[in-house]
Amino acid sequence: MSEYLPKEVREGLELARKQTLRKKSRMRVKAGDRTFVILRHWTDGFALDADDAPHLRGLVDVYDGARHLSQCLIVASEADGGEMVFEYKRATPTAEQAPLDYEKTAGPVALIASRVGRRPP
Repeated sequence: MSEYLPKEVREGLELARKQTLRKKSRMRVKAGDRTFVILRHWTDGFALDADDAPHLRGLVDVYDGARHLSQCLIVASEADGGEMVFEYKRATPTAEQAPLDYEKTAGPVALIASRVGRRPP
């Protein structure tokens, strides 16, 4: 169907689709001091607008709003329909606390009352 539409109409529809995705998306990727809106996100990667996104490569941080989701090592894979697709080489989820370097053991289950100075019954 899109082959029958004039070029200007197709470009206008594509621009409207990108603007809608950009408004709906809370996902962001931060590379250094630059931040980009993620248009689509899946388990193995994400897609950015090809007009805004350079060929990112290396270590980036992925955010959902203000919440830091993961630190990822990425590589640009391909340009597809006005989007630049990136794949994860490594994605490490962030944690709320620093990891422990020891095993936490369970504390005492119950305390035994002291019977000092009492006679046995």
